[in-house]
Order: sequence, then structure tokens, then C-alpha cells
Amino acid sequence: MGITKKVTVLAVGLGLVTLSACGSSDDGGSADGGGSGTVTLVSHNSWAVSEDVVAAFEKESGYKLRVLEDGDAGQAVNKAVLTKDNPQGDVFFGVDNTLLSRALDNGLFQPYEAKGADKVLPGYRADGNKHRVTPVDTGDICVNYDKAWFGEHDLTPPKTFDDLIKPAYKDLLVVENASTSSPGLGFLLGTAAKYGDEGWPEYWKKLKANGVKVVDGWEQAYNEEFSGSAGGRKAKADRPLVVSYASSPPAEVIYADPRPETAPTGVAEGTCFRQVEYAGLLANAKNPEGAKALLDFMVGKRFQEDMPLNMFVYPVVEGAEVPEEFTEFGPQAKEPQTMDPAKIAENRDQWVKSWTSLVLK
Repeated sequence: MGITKKVTVLAVGLGLVTLSACGSSDDGGSADGGGSGTVTLVSHNSWAVSEDVVAAFEKESGYKLRVLEDGDAGQAVNKAVLTKDNPQGDVFFGVDNTLLSRALDNGLFQPYEAKGADKVLPGYRADGNKHRVTPVDTGDICVNYDKAWFGEHDLTPPKTFDDLIKPAYKDLLVVENASTSSPGLGFLLGTAAKYGDEGWPEYWKKLKANGVKVVDGWEQAYNEEFSGSAGGRKAKADRPLVVSYASSPPAEVIYADPRPETAPTGVAEGTCFRQVEYAGLLANAKNPEGAKALLDFMVGKRFQEDMPLNMFVYPVVEGAEVPEEFTEFGPQAKEPQTMDPAKIAENRDQWVKSWTSLVLK
């Protein structure tokens, strides 16, 4: 989810290059409890993990970790599907509840129940008892606002979907393309959950009439168009509302220099959609035993507690703690919009097609 995450990735990018390059070229592994060789993780560009956590996995499992990043979540899923007969790696991480059915329907994963998966909170589990995917993290896609801009203009920030179509907020919002971006699709699904199958197109007509701007992906929307982000302030961006994540405000605090006492951005909690990300053992993986070891590790407490300040997402396992500053500046939405993955699967492609025709043409 991927995020927010991208801010973090930029901050630790050199570390990721090192991690991606480590390990031998041996793709094999052993199933006797002591692994050998390399396990390859395929992910979106928002993957980030502490070096000591990677070292712990490699020491415990005996495998070296190699990471391949394949663009935005949607791009990464599509590429993984196209290469499923000869996959680029052993584990895929980053398919979320908005795209899950696409991966499952195309046979992207083979079943594996990760050790420790029983500690995943019930609300985040998916796929019944087939165990083709393992829940790894969760977060909320929400509209973020630039506190300084609204203070300077003596305007109360929006709180709900309904607020966004009011004249007071005309030409202020930038969103991501629902056909190319995970948060863009999540925001579309949030409006469908809020207004129903028949009501969401009318809502988007009003949003379009109110001057919403659409760009391809999160990085452009947040770092170039949004006036409240560090990149947006530098670029003198003029949109004080953006579709991002509830966890974006803590990223703005933690990676600022000097570090502010309060977040420069806020979250319109009445615009949130709950996202869950999964990992799975790729069909035809060259190192399935290494993949299983990695999936076991990803639902373990050490990895789960490392995620908040690296990928700015919440853990999904019972008992995993979240850093104080993370909860202070980026609490989860109390009543996010949600949607059954089966309904997403049934409607997603047609909704995206209708959205494209309605908003982009």
C-alpha cells in the first residue's frame, strides 16, 4: 500500500539497492530446515524493510533474500500474471484486496499455509481455506489535506466524500487514475461502497464538475501535485487535497528535517477505504522451500513490527505493536469503507471501464 510508503522508500533507497544485490546466484534450496541459496521476492516499488530484519531472516532460514521491484502494485500484479509460467521469483508481495481476484483467477499462486498465519486477525483473512495468499499488512486509502493551506484560506478541511463535491472545494483535489493506480482504484471502490452500484457514477460526475484532477499514479499525485507534501511544497504545487493514505502524515513528520512537532497534513476520515496487502508462493517458483520460509517470516512478530516505520502500514497479526509516533500521527480510520473481495471481483473491471469513460473522456 505501496505510501506515504514511497516517501519511506526514497529515504531508504540505497539500502534497498544493497538488499536487492545480495545473495548468491544459486536459486535452489533444501527442505531439511536449513535452507541454502537465494529466495527471490517480487514486489511493487514500495517494499522497504530494515537491514537487521533481513539479516535475521537470512540467519534463521539460511537463505539469502533478493528483491525485485516491478513498479506500481497494478503493474507488478499484471507482470506477475503474464510471467506466471516462468516467474521472476518465488514469492510475490503487494497484491491487495482490490486486485486479489485478478491474481487468484489467473492461477498466480500455489497453496501454502504460513506458520503463524493463525495469528492473523480474522478480519484480514481471505481465500477461505485454500491458503493461496497470506495477509501481511493493512492501511487506509484516504484524502489527505494540507493544514497550512486551509489555515491560510480560512477554510475548514473536508471530512467526508460529500464534502468533496461542495463548491468550497472546487479545483482543490488531485486523485490517481483508477485503471493504473492502487490508491486510485481504492478510492473508486470507496465511493462505490459509500454510494452503491447506481450512485457512484453520479457522485463522480459531480466530482468532475467540481474540478478534480486525475494523474497516473501516487508518486506524481502526492509528491508533485499536492501542496502539503515535502515534494509538493518544493514544487509549489497548488492542490491542497490528494488521495493518499492515513499513514502519510506520520511519514511527513518522521522524515522531515527539522522534525515538526505536529504533522503538516491531516486525513479526511470520512473518505477512507480499508486496504489489505497479501503475499503468496508463486506457481512454478524455483525455490518453493525458500518461499515458504519467507512467508513464515513475514507473518512473524519481528517483520510485522518492522513494517510501520518502513512501509507505513499496520501489522495484521495479533499482538504486534505499533510505534507511538505512528499511532499519534497516523491512526487507522474508525469507520472505513470496506467491500467484500467477491464483489470487487465481480464489478471491478466494469467499474473501472465506466469510471474511465466518465471521468477521463
